[in-house]
Amino acid sequence: MYAHLGDRLIVESPADGVARRDGEIVGLHHDDGTPPYDVRWSDTGDVTLVFPGPDAHVHHGGPEGPAPGGGALPEASHGKPAEPAVRTGQAGDIGRRLAAARWREGLGLDEVARRAGMAPQYLAYLETHTADPGFGSLVRLADALGTTYTELQGGGADRPTGQGRALRDPLLRDLDAQECRTLLSTHGVGRLALTTRQGPAVLPVNYEVTDGTIAFRTAPGSAATEAVGQEVAFEVDHIDDAMSRGWSVLVVGRGRAVTDPETVRGLDEAAHTEPWAGGGRSMWLVVDMERVTGRRIVPAGGS
Repeated sequence: MYAHLGDRLIVESPADGVARRDGEIVGLHHDDGTPPYDVRWSDTGDVTLVFPGPDAHVHHGGPEGPAPGGGALPEASHGKPAEPAVRTGQAGDIGRRLAAARWREGLGLDEVARRAGMAPQYLAYLETHTADPGFGSLVRLADALGTTYTELQGGGADRPTGQGRALRDPLLRDLDAQECRTLLSTHGVGRLALTTRQGPAVLPVNYEVTDGTIAFRTAPGSAATEAVGQEVAFEVDHIDDAMSRGWSVLVVGRGRAVTDPETVRGLDEAAHTEPWAGGGRSMWLVVDMERVTGRRIVPAGGS
């Protein structure tokens, strides 16, 4: 067994061969790359001295090797790459940012790996799995991709979303009614747009979807209560900065207060979260979904 700095040490389950732990090799104790190694474990971030046993192997070099855990990795490309093959539920945020940055620069896995001094298979693993590469690896990758360590780490979380580059070939497509309702039903935070006595206002609220309405809690006498009896708009969106894409859904309807005690009790019990703003927000308002539209930004030829 031998390794280079930045290679991955994979410890597999002896029963099924699936990776049960992995970490980045951040220190070598022999010039020939033989064990032991200093390993930064992905699950804890701790660095420990490791003498690998028979259930461990090093993932490094060569574009033909298997992925950790037996999964296939994206094919390394020497020319213009295809859209990054980020698999939902597997790739972490760092992997998504790496894939997006590489794609925007028009670089293949081999070229970025060469610039960063690491194995293409390791880079492919970072792009498609939740992983925790060390400081040195991310600095080299940032330099190879013309970005910064902070950006790859997701720095600037307090800045407005959507400051990254646009897609190379963006496509803005309309969402049908079912797609809109599916996105709305994930619940969360949306924006209520209405006209108040002081003028137009847009208010963020925690919302629920129930019986064809948007429901949210507010405080009696608040600006949101002026939605009762008037036509208002309610908007929900999601911006994926890592991949420069996103969607938005707009509901237009009339606002009304919920006064039936049984209905109020049901809304209280079904609520996914308390209002983030806190305070005495016990008054339920709803917006009837009279008109629902939505749009999504995707790469041309994507979905």
